[in-house]
Amino acid sequence: MPKSIAPLPGLAIALSLFFTSCAQSPTSTSETASSQADIPLGAALAQTSNVALLGQEQVAGVKIAEQYFNTKGGVGGRPIQIVFQDTSGDEAGAINAFQTLINQDRVVGIIGPTLSQQAFGANPIADRAGVPVLGPSNTAKGIPQIGEFIARVSAPITVVAPNALKAALKINPKLKRVAVFYAQNDAYSKSETEIFQQTVKDAKLDLVTVQKFQTTDTDFQTQATNAINLKPDLVIISGLAADGGNLVRQLRELGYQGLIIGGNGLNTSNIFPVCQADCDGILIAQAYSPDHPGAVNVAFRQAFQQQFKSDPPQFSAQAFAAVQVFVEALQAVDQQTKIAQIPLPELRQKLNAQLLKGSYDTPLGKISFTPEGEIVQTSFYVAQIKMDAGGEKGKFVFLK
Repeated sequence: MPKSIAPLPGLAIALSLFFTSCAQSPTSTSETASSQADIPLGAALAQTSNVALLGQEQVAGVKIAEQYFNTKGGVGGRPIQIVFQDTSGDEAGAINAFQTLINQDRVVGIIGPTLSQQAFGANPIADRAGVPVLGPSNTAKGIPQIGEFIARVSAPITVVAPNALKAALKINPKLKRVAVFYAQNDAYSKSETEIFQQTVKDAKLDLVTVQKFQTTDTDFQTQATNAINLKPDLVIISGLAADGGNLVRQLRELGYQGLIIGGNGLNTSNIFPVCQADCDGILIAQAYSPDHPGAVNVAFRQAFQQQFKSDPPQFSAQAFAAVQVFVEALQAVDQQTKIAQIPLPELRQKLNAQLLKGSYDTPLGKISFTPEGEIVQTSFYVAQIKMDAGGEKGKFVFLK
């Protein structure tokens, strides 16, 4: 039997209110991180543009983690201070955010950016500066390979995507014809669709069409009509919440009634207001479940529920996990040598080395990293969106 998680009414509104209250607190350029009362940790996330539908959930997870770990004593009695910079939705925004965090805010490490497309532009800057980065939602192929200071807590799409197709085949063992849609101007979507297409071929299914679009598109009538004319049993969409949700809605309006798989960019309750009742039935692979029994996840889930009256989504859990990895790695460094005595460039190097060799019991389950910075994670799930009759409220139902 599928297991439901709590409905998500008004989560986008609650996250928006919470997100606007996250004041940025830059540090003086004359201070080093090791000499300040608080330990500055950067969060370069999308707070504006259409990508903010994902970034809002990440901001929530980071803020909850900041409060949680500071309540537990921070690092050697010193609190961490999250310094936010808005990446908006493009590479230029991410580059500017990284440069400010590194050179002006003088953070010890950076969580972000929100998109893989942004990571390919901004991560090399951090790597050259020797600043450790943890990607909370960068699933595209090649992210950890950008440099020795780059890692991610987001499982690569090569691991996650096949689970969604397996779930679709379990629901409809007779499906044979597959149509694929992807955003051609987004690195994550291009990387993800390659995996989906290969998975379809490996399953001996017929890939009847591949349709391209832009993340800024709102009209998908041509692509949707072209695909529907080929009578697919399954549609797979790699895009972001806004464009992906509109595509789902227009497919349904044009008469498509088969199964739909959404990629990681659709993995947010903020899609509900976009496709409303037409969101019902979308399958999305998950790297997180609110029901994970670990003590940290229980505390995280309770804090999120108290703030937003709903269960936490994957993007919030991954952002929380990124903060946790930094905090626990900093604690390990501090136990060896008090970080107040370590110059910032050296501290960043020691932090990067420590986080890569550590093991962490996070809301995602137990995770660790390869020497290259790739996450090692074993717990994965698939959820199906269930909307109410009015199409206003929805929930993710985890399948077994």
